[in-house]
Amino acid sequence: MTFFKLFRQRWSMMVGALIVVALLFIAAFGPSMVSYKPDQMDMSNRFSEPTTTHWLGTDNFGRDLWTRTAFGARLSLFIALISVGISSLLGTWVGLSAGYFGGWFDLLVMRVVDIFLGFPIIILALALIAVLGPGPINVIIALIAVFWTQYARVARSIALAEREQEYVKAAQVLGASNIRIIARHILPNSLGPILVLATLGLGTAIIAESALSFLGFGVQPPEPSWGWTLSYGMRVLRNAPHLSMVPGIAIMITVLGFNLMGDGLRDYLDPRGMTK
Repeated sequence: MTFFKLFRQRWSMMVGALIVVALLFIAAFGPSMVSYKPDQMDMSNRFSEPTTTHWLGTDNFGRDLWTRTAFGARLSLFIALISVGISSLLGTWVGLSAGYFGGWFDLLVMRVVDIFLGFPIIILALALIAVLGPGPINVIIALIAVFWTQYARVARSIALAEREQEYVKAAQVLGASNIRIIARHILPNSLGPILVLATLGLGTAIIAESALSFLGFGVQPPEPSWGWTLSYGMRVLRNAPHLSMVPGIAIMITVLGFNLMGDGLRDYLDPRGMTK
């Protein structure tokens, strides 16, 4: 299948992938494209509009907004990737174990999941941050505590269906251990839905991290956070609209890229939606 044929059939996945690749490139190499540091201040050039020397303008301290946006992309991606990666691993393993073993363990796990799901995501994250304190590491811990339940529910539903299949019963008859059955037989069949959920979850994690920083409970200044920059930009929206527009557009494009890639990946992994 050629690239152009794949693009026509799975355009949303390809467009989303291109956006994500561009974002990764900016996060990795964007800061090196200019000669500014993210905390380099120029008080005589505050709230400057975009120019040839400052591509996206400057903020309230005269710091280059392009550099801070690129560093903000690096920080947001780091938090999103770590939190989604750990929560997907934790939730998948807990969900598969609960669905496979059933009984009291399944009942206990699902009641814990129900308790976590009983709170809105942002409220639970805010409560945890209030206890742990602000900062990137604590934001990651809060997001893991919020997101692992989604993967646990999906993995459990897959395990409940797969444990009744003939190949699982054959492995049990042959004396395979429960861990081996889960890891070698049930887990591979759950990777598709979990991968799609994780791809979509990256966009959700970026929104959650930005929202926490916007409210003052996430990444703290002078760290170049999209959410905090957007929060301050709202205060000077009349005089310097670019200060809030830049991080807002960055968040929108990033989340759009992950959502498009996740939707396209879901269609691609669904045999009923594949084009012959």
